[in-house]
Amino acid sequence: MRGVPESHTGWTFLTNHARVLAAIAEDRTTRIRDIAARCQLTERAVQKIISDLEEDGYLTHTRQGRSNEYRIEEGTNLRHPADSGPTVADLLALLVQHDAEHGSRNQQLQTPPPARTSNGR
Repeated sequence: MRGVPESHTGWTFLTNHARVLAAIAEDRTTRIRDIAARCQLTERAVQKIISDLEEDGYLTHTRQGRSNEYRIEEGTNLRHPADSGPTVADLLALLVQHDAEHGSRNQQLQTPPPARTSNGR
């Protein structure tokens, strides 16, 4: 598991809230520790973000034994008035599409070409 890298200075296109929501969308039973590692945040920051998302109606959770199962309220609108058209589901669909395309590109780059047989094929 990788640690939290140096903090980023300057602005970014995605907020930490969007990153946490995307991690939960990928695995509804993910642990806070795993979200923190994926999003390169502290566990405490992830707990606060989850609390924010639940408080504003974007996320709920139910206890499943010792862990949580999250439910994203996908029909909710994005918070900023200028983003009133797209929903959370629309945003997550874009992120999932990007991850799928990015992941397949990485696999192509990491997969060695097929070995040639002795007859040159």
